[in-house]
Amino acid sequence: MTATKDEFFNPAKLSARDKAAATDHTARSIIAAEASAREKKTEKLRLLRLEREATEPAPARAKGRKA
Repeated sequence: MTATKDEFFNPAKLSARDKAAATDHTARSIIAAEASAREKKTEKLRLLRLEREATEPAPARAKGRKA
């Protein structure tokens, strides 16, 4: 089977609006995925911090100087 240029290149040209829509859709999906991952990480770290604080005793405050 021989390779032709039609297999590698799209013969129909996309309009500028279609290109912009595809770029916008891709960018928004990437941003949404990053936001979701960040929220999951934040929640995981928050739970670990609360667990650690529950097991550790509260640190004693140092006495301050009176003026």
